[in-house]
Amino acid sequence: MAPTRSSRAAFVLLGGVQVTLIFTLAAVAVPLPGIGVEFGVRREELILLSAAYGLTFAGLLLFGGRLADRYGGQRTLTAGLLVFGLASAAAPLAPGYGTLLAARLAQGVGAALIAPAAMAVLRTVFPSPAAYGGAMATWGGLSVLGATAGNLLSGVISALLSWRWAFAVPLAVTVAALVLAPRVLPAATGSHSGTGGPEHPARRPRLDLPGALLATAGLASASYGLVLTDAWSWTSGRVLAPLVAGVVLLAMFVGVERRAPDPLLPPRFLLDRRRALGLAATALTAAGTATVFVLFSLHLQDERGWSALRTSAAFVPFAVALLASGRVAGRLIGRYGAPAVTGTGLAVGAVGLVLLALLGMNDIVPYAYGLLPGFVLLATGVAASFAGAAVLATDRVPAERTGLAGGVHNTAMETGPTVVFALVLGVGGDTASLAETAALFGTAALALRLA
Repeated sequence: MAPTRSSRAAFVLLGGVQVTLIFTLAAVAVPLPGIGVEFGVRREELILLSAAYGLTFAGLLLFGGRLADRYGGQRTLTAGLLVFGLASAAAPLAPGYGTLLAARLAQGVGAALIAPAAMAVLRTVFPSPAAYGGAMATWGGLSVLGATAGNLLSGVISALLSWRWAFAVPLAVTVAALVLAPRVLPAATGSHSGTGGPEHPARRPRLDLPGALLATAGLASASYGLVLTDAWSWTSGRVLAPLVAGVVLLAMFVGVERRAPDPLLPPRFLLDRRRALGLAATALTAAGTATVFVLFSLHLQDERGWSALRTSAAFVPFAVALLASGRVAGRLIGRYGAPAVTGTGLAVGAVGLVLLALLGMNDIVPYAYGLLPGFVLLATGVAASFAGAAVLATDRVPAERTGLAGGVHNTAMETGPTVVFALVLGVGGDTASLAETAALFGTAALALRLA
């Protein structure tokens, strides 16, 4: 059945919010050096500021998914939008580093409520499996679109105005979503529809607070330790302390979940082979995109002497190729299947990464022959991979687990870049990092081919 006008409007609203969540993640990436100068803070404090949003976002996603399943997608979505909006209003007014850091942490809390709740509401907008699968194929590419927009616009805004104006985007989208949601989204009908109140309170999942606390603390601590590898060695106490603490807390989380009557993350949920492959592909694709954005944002400004504005403009072809590929990915999934499209996307992305490793880092090779082909191929591949992986990760998920599926999917998307980026940068230089990421893409493509 073709999407109706109301379902398309709901998808545009929810999709715009999802793009904004990832846009906000990248909003301070390019202007970070200027923020450091303005507030007079050290490199390690800037690292924490850059990671703060992602730490609370990734750490609370599983709990956010449980809240969406228990209290309904629309209620959780509204609560998340309020937290996210207030934090987005406070950030540009920050008089100092501490206030800005607190605002970024609060933004992540709101985002962790919004992301899984939006996917839960999406399930009610597209109730049939075929329609929901088609919607998820498009949904999968929205996050990389948000990351691309964040890198593009943050450089433009900081160059023409101030980094503070970058927060106008999430604030405006949040206000629009709060106003339009009651008019555009379907009426609340029940807790397990993903949209409303508890019609069947006896069937509502428990909150599993011990599991939520352990998962949040473990993911945040381990992620922070990995982020610190950018400035200190793996053997440094600054890195080892949060890493070890995170691993211990996550191990405790696994133990608690095995005994919990209604676990936050049921172990069986990750045993589905298609879902596991989809989550792995999501994490890896997000990691490859983030690696390229970070490496080339620094390379073009530090090594080639490009301005922030010119650096942002260099990624415009990436965004164009991403949009073009994303438009056809859904139809390809319907014809060839999600595993085939995901694997092909990873293979194409691997070729783009190889070209960037061989030519993109060479200052002698002009942009049109060095960076451009690699950007286009990578964007084409990651759009297909994200679309197929989103379908695999959410396929055959019961309606009462839609929030959980959204939380797990977004957790893979948020933690993947942190883990892979820390690992590949710790082995070699920029060129080696790109080559290693390409090898990971190729290995994952082969695994999907053999699955």
